[in-house]
Amino acid sequence: RSVRVKTIQRVPRPLDDAQVQALLGQLRCVRDRALMLLMLQGGLRPGEVLGLHLEDVAYGRRRIVVRQRTDHPKGVRSKSRTERVVDLHEPETLATLSTYVLQERPPEAETPLVFLVGGHGRRRCEPLGYDGLARLFARACQRAGIREAWVTPHALRHTHATRMWEGGMRELTLQKRLGHASPESTRLYTRVSDPVVVAEYR
Repeated sequence: RSVRVKTIQRVPRPLDDAQVQALLGQLRCVRDRALMLLMLQGGLRPGEVLGLHLEDVAYGRRRIVVRQRTDHPKGVRSKSRTERVVDLHEPETLATLSTYVLQERPPEAETPLVFLVGGHGRRRCEPLGYDGLARLFARACQRAGIREAWVTPHALRHTHATRMWEGGMRELTLQKRLGHASPESTRLYTRVSDPVVVAEYR
């Protein structure tokens, strides 16, 4: 017969405000800041951010459309099979994204993908992949003095989800915003963090 082994179900760990500010303060270009803010304030997965097309950004309506695509040259996937709309009412995120597209994104690029390799090297205009995102994130963390192993680009999504839940967003609403197919995935974020327990106890 099959044997079930109990494993530790770890609660997603969000970054605190000091870590977030330290990380954002160490980013070297507008592109990197736009990437981080979309995950931090929009709750997008790394693959969803890297797979964004220019047409997916509605600046006037202040929203991002996350679409299911499988044609990224570097194998980036959005994971979710359903299309969803993510509203972005934090003005900093869309303003930073707009600045990147208008001023820093290579104007000669023919791809519709938003986030590309810049600079003057031979890889200029190539779509940014998982490896590139992981490298720039790790370097920013190192400069910021953040050395915890659990701090990855996906931790920014955890931070967003935790903030939304603790701010009063309902579970079903949070599930739709994050693009979870199952409520069980969202329920990981509904475990109230220790600081909230302490604050309410006091």
